[in-house]
Parts: sequence; C-alpha cells; structure tokens
Amino acid sequence: MTETRMPYDLLIKNGRIVDGSGGPSYRGDVAVKDGKIIEMGKLSGPAARTIDAAGRVVAPGFIDNHCHYDAQVTWDPLCTFSCDHGATSVVFGNCSLSLAPVRKGKEERLCEFLSYVEAIPMEVLNTLEFTWESFPEYLEQMDHHLGVNIGNLIGHTAVRYYVMGDDCQKRTATDDEIREMQDLVRDGMTAGALGLSVSRNQGHFDPQGVHIPAIWADEKEIFALGDVLRDLGTGLIQSGGGNAAEMKDGLMSRLSEATGRTVVYNNLGQTMRRPDQWQKHMAQVDATTAKGIRAFPMCTPNRITDYFQMRNTQTFRGLSVWHPICLSSPEEQLKAYADPEVRRKLHEEAVEFKNGPAIGICSTWWDYMVVQTAVLPKNKWMEGKTVGEIAKAQDKGIIDAFLDLAIEENLDTELLHGENNVDDDAVAQILTYPNAVIGLSDGGAHVQFQSGYGFSTRLLSEWVREKGIMTLEQAVRRLTFESASIFGLHDRGLLRPGMVADIVIFDPDTVKPLPLEVLHDFPSGAKRIKEPAQGIHMTIVNGQVLLEDGKHTGNLPGRVLRNTYYRAQHA
Repeated sequence: MTETRMPYDLLIKNGRIVDGSGGPSYRGDVAVKDGKIIEMGKLSGPAARTIDAAGRVVAPGFIDNHCHYDAQVTWDPLCTFSCDHGATSVVFGNCSLSLAPVRKGKEERLCEFLSYVEAIPMEVLNTLEFTWESFPEYLEQMDHHLGVNIGNLIGHTAVRYYVMGDDCQKRTATDDEIREMQDLVRDGMTAGALGLSVSRNQGHFDPQGVHIPAIWADEKEIFALGDVLRDLGTGLIQSGGGNAAEMKDGLMSRLSEATGRTVVYNNLGQTMRRPDQWQKHMAQVDATTAKGIRAFPMCTPNRITDYFQMRNTQTFRGLSVWHPICLSSPEEQLKAYADPEVRRKLHEEAVEFKNGPAIGICSTWWDYMVVQTAVLPKNKWMEGKTVGEIAKAQDKGIIDAFLDLAIEENLDTELLHGENNVDDDAVAQILTYPNAVIGLSDGGAHVQFQSGYGFSTRLLSEWVREKGIMTLEQAVRRLTFESASIFGLHDRGLLRPGMVADIVIFDPDTVKPLPLEVLHDFPSGAKRIKEPAQGIHMTIVNGQVLLEDGKHTGNLPGRVLRNTYYRAQHA
C-alpha cells in the first residue's frame, strides 16, 4: 500500500537558503506544515501553496530585539514598520519602560514615562484603553490578534512606580519595598516575560524634567530584582544607558556575574561626544567575556539622526538652562530665546560647557546640526548647511545665529541632528565585533524625530552588498540566530526541520531601506516617520504569509513569545 502524503501548507522552492547558522548558503526548498519547518532539501510534495523563490534568499525571520511597541501593538498588530523590513519577532518593554504592572487610576502617569523617554506623544498614549493591571494580564491580553510575534520585558520603572507611588522619584527603596518589587518581577517571569529591563541612562526624564523611576534605584535594588531571574533560571536583563555604567565600574558585567543571566545594554557606538570611547569599550567587553561573563552591548548599522523643530525637541535635554525652556509653551520659548540674558546663559552652558559635558550633544554639536527645511524664502540658502556654517556666514555667535533663525521662523525650521555612527570605519569594526548584538531599531519610539526600522535592510544593503564588511551568511546569523539565542527563543532563528517557520524571503541585490516619509496615521492623527523597505518579498510568521511585496495578507499569525521556564511548566 502506498503511503498518502499529507500536503504541505507552504512549499518554498528554488531559494538560496541562508539558514541563520553562518554556514554557506545553498540552493534548496523548504516545506512548512502546522507552523513548523518539516523538511528541507529538494522537495516535490503537494502543497496548499507553492512559492517560487528563484533568485531570492530564504532566511529565518529577523528579530527586532529592541523596540517600544508596548502601546502601539494594541492598535497596530503588525508593529509597523518592523515587519516591512523582514522582522517576524519584536521585543519591547525595554529601558525599564513597560506598560504593566499598573494600578487603576495611575495609567496616565505610567504613560508619561514612556512618552517623554521614547518621544511618543501623550495625545496618542491617552487613546490607550488599559484593560489590564498585572504583567501576566498584559501578556494574556496581547496574545491574540497579532501580526508579528512579540516578546516582552518587565520594566523596572513600572514595577517601582507600582510599589512606591510618587516616592519612586524621590528616594531609595526600603527592604520591604524591594521584596514587593521582587514578587512583581517573579509574577511577570513565571507568566513568560523574556526578562527584566532596567535603566542607567542619565538622559531618561519624565515630561516634568525629573529622572524616571528606574534611575532612582541603587545597586542593591537592581541586583535584588536580578536575583529573581537567577532563582528561576530564565530570562535576560536589558539595560538602557548601560554603556556609561559599564565603563565607570563594570555594573553590567557584575550584574551578569551575580545573576548568571545574560545582560544586554545600550550601546556600543561611535559618537562625536566621545570619539574614541568605542575602542575602550570593546577592550573592556573583551576582558569580561574572556572570563565567561555574558554582558553584551547592542549596536546598530544605523546612523542615529533626529529630525526636529525647536518647538518640539529633546536634543538639549538635561541642560539646566535649556531643558526647562524646551518643556515650555512655544510663546514662552520665543520670549526666552529673544532674551539676551538667557542667550548668555545658553552660550555658557551649551557652547563653552562651563557646567561640564551635556547628555545629548557633543562639544561641537553645531557642526552636526543641519538645516533641512527653512520656512522663509530668504533663508532657503541655509538648507543643507550646518548651524556652524550659518553662524560663520552671518558673522554671528552660535547661539545668536541659531536662535535668530528659530525666532524668525517661529520655531518651525526643520533641523537634522546626527553625531552618532558618522565614522564609517569605526561602525564597520563595531558591526563585525563578535561580542556585540546587532539590532537596536527602537521601533515604535522617537516616532516624530527618527526611524530605525531599517537596521536589517541597511545591514544587508550598505554594509554587506556595498561595503562588503561581512558575508551575507554572517549578516543573516547576526540578525537571527544570535538574537534568538540571547533572548531564549530557542525554537527560532534557524531554518531547520522542527523549528518554527518564521521566514523572510528577500532579493539580496535590491534589498534596502528607502528614504523616510512622514505619515499622520497614529491615533488622533499624530505624525510619525516611516522608513519603507525595498526587496523584501515575503515576511512569514508561524508558517503563514503576513506580508507579500509589502502588503498585509490579512493573516494575524503572531503570538506572545514566552521564556524557557514558562514553556517547561506549560509543556
């Protein structure tokens, strides 16, 4: 009797298989059934759908490992625009900022922390309907009607605010409060959170200009929360602003050593604020990884830039004179900027740096801030020029030239500020550094100022195809298997029989991010910046086609990704 074969759900034929392992690519077919890869090789069985991938790469779906879709996912199950660039899984709750746990009546305040740090307008977050309180409830409610897979970290800021109320931004925690926080973290981890997120970023403020709750925690509190993950033997710890903390006293590596968990932190990058620090940072990471400590910085192939107008900017945050002005109304801003005494103080603070270095700008920021769009015809000559060049042409000081333009154009001049990852040779060394994790798109954050969704397509186009700093196989491994391993997603990140069928099909000759566009499609019509993708043919999630040539198929196959402890308990 001949055996009748059940047809495949999907059969992807004739592709160049880049399987995520880093090994050589090869021509072959991939068969999918019930959301899993079941066979690979030269296949010819019947299939509900056959896809001809000739001339294209078939790879594991990319993992967008640092996002802030915590609110956006509730109205945008695709988490646009990560999936456009081949991401099948996104991870959010980063930098201590999750939207659970939350007490009834305290939702707006919790949103304020996310709003200012990640530049998501409050008018958007105020449309959010909180139907959860605990972290397990949040995960449960997210686990349906999803386009992409989502992994969540439980945020220290949310936990601290839940336990301490408004005191969370005033003092260190008591032993009883720390125990209560540990219980909340344990609840989140046993419900499947991928880890805990903390923050040491001195640029993380609330809308009132006060540091967010996580920054107020001492080491004792942070280590106590990390101990919960150690006891459960699952999850990783993510930290915003871990770079300075690691360089100062090895906090990130000490945290990893104490808990036995992987720590990932922001970030290894080249910046004009500290041009040579990336090399010192690498040397430090080399020393700790040599001891078997898993504390890895994240890095990005993106040049990190901000598009902004002076009526709404975070560029000068943390400066004692400038920061409060940026938080004031446009009328008060114009009045302040016209005041010679204020200008004198701004010159001392942001040109002479009499109070020491700033958080968001380097000592020659005016050489990296460009006028994108001038409002008045008489100022069109300034477009494409830096603030420094304009000041020189007008024979004015930096502050006078900058603020004269701001006032004259009613704070509407469009500016571009970019002083990070501007040295290509440095970025090439960072991207090929084995102890750094590539990602850091910040998807869903800074929606008014920048867009990093295209980190994956940028790596494949600019750094692989054009500059040749690594092979295509190495790049795919960096975007898939490495993040899957670090985040505990052991059934993803490789094309292998038995693995989940998260797959991206792309054209290696044309794949790239396209120029930015401005949309007004957020709730309440708020503005966000889109980075479209080219050359991504299909994004396949859990065996179902989610996007085909950039268009949503209507399928919603995504799931909440849960940690190894949860999966062992619910096997």
